[in-house]
Amino acid sequence: MDLDIEKYFDTVNHDKLISIIRERVNDKTTLHLIRSFLKAGIMEDGLVKPNKIGVPQGGPLSPILSNIYLDKMDRELEQRGLRFVRYADDCNIFVKSEKAANRVIKSISSWLERKLFLKVNATKTKVVRPTKSNFLGFTFWKTGEHWQARPGDDRKSKLYNKIRELLCRRKAAAQPLSLVFTKVNQVVRGWINYFKIGGMKYFLFKFSQWLRHKIRVVIIKQWKLPIRIYTNLMRINKALKCDFSDEDIHKVANTRLGWYKRSTGHVVNFLLSPKVLGISKADRPGLVDPLEYYLSRR
Repeated sequence: MDLDIEKYFDTVNHDKLISIIRERVNDKTTLHLIRSFLKAGIMEDGLVKPNKIGVPQGGPLSPILSNIYLDKMDRELEQRGLRFVRYADDCNIFVKSEKAANRVIKSISSWLERKLFLKVNATKTKVVRPTKSNFLGFTFWKTGEHWQARPGDDRKSKLYNKIRELLCRRKAAAQPLSLVFTKVNQVVRGWINYFKIGGMKYFLFKFSQWLRHKIRVVIIKQWKLPIRIYTNLMRINKALKCDFSDEDIHKVANTRLGWYKRSTGHVVNFLLSPKVLGISKADRPGLVDPLEYYLSRR
């Protein structure tokens, strides 16, 4: 079951949090600094808004304080003999049946309201199988007797959408290729570094092909003129000692097909191969190969 606490960071009780911290750290100066941080307020439209409840999101102490506050819930779940995983307010509890899950939701919701003054979001809290759950962007699948993690479908879609935004032909073609490659590499590496513990070889294989095609479209559109496309492809053809004829490259350069279609042919795919796109040149970094990068980080 996926447990969601309604507006968690906005509803943490300051007095309760300080009392929990005091159980381990009974130092007045430290406790005073933490309370000052909690009450520092939030700036909205140039004005500081007092903060009487909640933990400021994005602050350096917020993740630590949020985990400390819910440590009481962890101990309660352990005493009940339940298996669970939690980070901040994102929590999954594992039980054997739907009936047991509904019972746990009801009892833990009541406990959170009484002990920690938190409210469970009835709309977002749901009973689901592990394969349909979502924890910090991960979902789960079973191979034999073992469970493995993988990125959720929504996170995969967000990656596609982010790259699609960066490689919008009109915008990307107007930028230096070095800047385009840098932005794409940052997004892809960051995404893989976060989800690298999950299994996603097939997904990254398909994504890598799609990404390189989008890049080829941008490159061909930047070259734009048939003579420039012909000259650049011919130069790569000679440098790599490929066997494409003058006629093959001439057809690509002078085709009436649109940018997308002309970038799918075997001539462009071969000459602008993953190896060629991955070459660093002057201030331009090589394009990261998502699948290769993922396998190297495992």
